[in-house]
Amino acid sequence: MFSPSDYLTLPLANWIETFVRGWVVPNFRPFFRAAQEPVTFVLQALDAFLNAVPMLVFTAVLVLIAWRTAGRGVAIFTALAFVLIDVIGLWSETMTTLSMIITALFFCVLLGVPLGILSARSDRFASMVRPALDIMQTIPSFVYLVPIVMLFGVGMVPGVIATIIFALPPIIRLTDLGIRNVRGDLIEAAKAFGSTPRQVLWEVQLPLALRTIMAGLNQTLMLALSMAVIAALIGAGGLGLTVYTGLGRLDVGTATVGGIGIVLLAIVLDRITQGLADPGRPRGSTRATLARLLRPMAFGSRTIKSEPAE
Repeated sequence: MFSPSDYLTLPLANWIETFVRGWVVPNFRPFFRAAQEPVTFVLQALDAFLNAVPMLVFTAVLVLIAWRTAGRGVAIFTALAFVLIDVIGLWSETMTTLSMIITALFFCVLLGVPLGILSARSDRFASMVRPALDIMQTIPSFVYLVPIVMLFGVGMVPGVIATIIFALPPIIRLTDLGIRNVRGDLIEAAKAFGSTPRQVLWEVQLPLALRTIMAGLNQTLMLALSMAVIAALIGAGGLGLTVYTGLGRLDVGTATVGGIGIVLLAIVLDRITQGLADPGRPRGSTRATLARLLRPMAFGSRTIKSEPAE
C-alpha cells in the first residue's frame, strides 16, 4: 500500500526543538522573565492576604457575597463547603489555589475584554485572532507546560501564566459576541443623540453585553480552575499538589480529599459568577453595580432605553 511517508518524512519535532531551544529561549527568555513580574506581584500579595485572613472572617465575607449574588441556598452551601474544607485540613491549600485562580482571572479580564472589544469592532482583527484562539482552545493543556517551563521556569508564577494562556479564549470570544449582538437600532439612536464612539461603547454596548461577558468570565474561571490543578505538575502548589501527591503515592485518601476541595471550590465560584450574570436572581444590586462601573461617562440628560420588540 502506498504511503507518503515511504518517500518523505519531515522531522518536525526536531525543527520545533531546535527553534525553541536555539532561538526563542536564548533571545526571549529575559523578556518573558521580566513580563512575569506583574503576575508575581499580584499573586504573592493575594496569596499572603488570603492566607492571613482568619477562616471565619473569610467564610463570612464569601457567604455574604454568595447571598447577595446567588441567593440564600448558595450562601448556605458556601458556608458548609468552606467549613468542610477547613476541618479536612485543606484551608491553606485552598487559599493558595484561590489566589492563583483570582490572579489568572484578573489578567484574563485585563487582556480578554479589550481584545474582545477590538475583535467586535474590527472584522479584520477578528479574522486574525480567531485562529490563535482556536489553537489555544484545542491544544491539550499539558502541552502548555513544556514551553512555559523553558521560558519561565517552575513554580506558582509559571503555573499561573500557563493558566492565563489556557483560560483566555472564552472571555475574548464572548465579549466579541456580546457586543456584536447589541441591537443596531440602539446604536443608531445613541449616535443620533450625538454620542461619540467611546460613549456608544461604554453607555450602550458594554452594559447590554454585560450578561454575555459575565458568561465568558464564568467559563474563563472554570478553565482557570482546571488548569491551576494541572499546573501543580510544574510546582504550582495548592489543591492540585495535594491530588498529585496522593496519585504519586497511590494514596486514595489524600487524592480524594484534594478532589473534594477542588469540587467544592469550583461549585461555589461557579454559582457566584452565574449569579452575577443572571439578571433574574432575587437581588439585583450587584449587577447594577457592575453596570455602573462600566459607565464612566454619561450622555448628560439624555437616556436611551431598550424597549421590547413588538
